[in-house]
Amino acid sequence: QVQLVESGGGLVQAGGSLRLSCAASGRTTFSYYAMGWFRQAPGKEREFVATINWSGGSTYYADSVKGRFTISRDNAKNRVYLQMNSLKPEDTAVYLCAAGPAIATSRYTYDYWGQGTQVTVSS
Repeated sequence: QVQLVESGGGLVQAGGSLRLSCAASGRTTFSYYAMGWFRQAPGKEREFVATINWSGGSTYYADSVKGRFTISRDNAKNRVYLQMNSLKPEDTAVYLCAAGPAIATSRYTYDYWGQGTQVTVSS
C-alpha cells in the first residue's frame, strides 16, 4: 500500500511557474514504483502529463507540456515533483500523482492515487 499526498497548487498568472510535490508513505519502498502526474479539468477526462521510472533515469511527457514541465523524484525523501513553467490557462486542472509498476501513459497502469491539488492559471 502507498499513500500519496500532493501539494504546491495554487493560482498563478499565465507565463508563471509552480512546483508541485507528491509525498509518498506506506509499507512498500517508494523506489519500487514508477510515478506519474495526471490532470483533470472539469467535465474532461483525466489526462496524462508526465511519468518517471523508479530511478529517475527515464521520463516521458505529454506533447502539450513537453519543454515546459519537468518531472523529477527524490527517493531518499519519498517525493516526486512536477516543475511547471510558462503556464497557460489551458493548464488549469486538478493535478494528481500516481504510483504504478512501470512507466506508462495510461492511467489504468497506476495502482495508487493521491487526492489532487488544484492549479489555476489566469489569463
